[in-house]
Amino acid sequence: MEIIVGGIVEKNGKVLLVKEAKKACYGKWNLPAGHLEPNETLKDGALREIKEETGYNVELTGILNVANKKIENDLLLVVIFSTNIIGGNIKINEKEILSVKWFDIDDVINNMDDELRDIKFIKEPLINYKEHTVGPIDLINEI
Repeated sequence: MEIIVGGIVEKNGKVLLVKEAKKACYGKWNLPAGHLEPNETLKDGALREIKEETGYNVELTGILNVANKKIENDLLLVVIFSTNIIGGNIKINEKEILSVKWFDIDDVINNMDDELRDIKFIKEPLINYKEHTVGPIDLINEI
């Protein structure tokens, strides 16, 4: 199973997207997210990925989307959180991210399909965020 964790980083009514540098999705915009590492919790992984890809320290405030997709003989699980910025400044790892940019949420939802890495996995949490459809963060528990 492959697990992806990340979040929506919002400031002044705009959301922060990252432009991918990986060959498979080069130049496509994505939410700050990435692979969960071994022995890492969902929350810790999301905090790390957001920091690595944007430079921002955030707190996780809710769950925007849990999605899964069967890929060949494997399963992809994606968990996207809502966040609040608590510190940091934009800083990127140029090996993984070409750039970051603030976008109007409606522009991303309505006008950027050709520019997004994965339309469904990006737009669904953005729509949930916009419509305030957010699950409580305490639904994610360590057991």
